[in-house]
Formats: sequence, C-alpha cells, structure tokens
Amino acid sequence: MSRTTIQTHNAPQAIGTYSQAVRVGDTVYLSGQIALDPASMAMVQDSIENEIHQVFKNLRAVCEAAGGSLNDIAKLNIFLTDLGNFATVNGIMAEYFQQPYPARAAVGVAALPRNARVEADGVMVVGAHEADVLP
Repeated sequence: MSRTTIQTHNAPQAIGTYSQAVRVGDTVYLSGQIALDPASMAMVQDSIENEIHQVFKNLRAVCEAAGGSLNDIAKLNIFLTDLGNFATVNGIMAEYFQQPYPARAAVGVAALPRNARVEADGVMVVGAHEADVLP
C-alpha cells in the first residue's frame, strides 16, 4: 500500500522531522497539533480556551486537507500539562465533534513543545462506506 503525505498551509507547518499527516489506504495518521497560528507560527496562549480552539482548528485543517473532517477521526489523543483543564477540553471538544464521538485518551504530561498546554493527534478513516459500519 502506498503512503501519501498530507500538507496544508491552513495548519502550522511541521516544526520537526515529521509530516502533518500520512495517509495509508483509507487511514490517515494525524500528527500532534498545538496552538500554533498557521499564518504567523506564533503560539495562541492568551487563554486556555483559545489555545484549545486553535488546536482543534489546526487538527480540522489537516483532516480537511486529507479529504475528511474531525468527525472522521476514529481515535483521538489529547495531551494536557494540567489535567485541571480536562473539563474545559471536553466542553470545547463538543463544539467541534458530533456523536458518535471518537475513541479518546487524555493524558497528563510534564511538558509540550513551545510551552503548549494542550496537544492533540489522532487517526482518521476516510472513504469508509456505511456498509463498513457495524450496527
């Protein structure tokens, strides 16, 4: 199966040796997104709420560049430097995702790149047909 890298100017450019996403068949592996503004590459950190919104906007841009949407994410991982922000992430996540929600892990970590307080990555499935979904 061939690998295709996904890249969009609507999400921050990679700040390391990785791609924004890689597609293999119908599966898209989404790299972690922090709250970098794609135009300026500056962190959005004026509030935890705005930081979380920017993370989901960045993730959405990569999903769209890969031919899908946030609702095509099957597995989402969220990394937080302060698990006290977990409820805030849940509230904001509900603005970006619809049921059925993806499988998810939320993990407390000591630090993230660029002093981010939240990062999210995931696995998306595109091109699936309704018949592929079990009742």
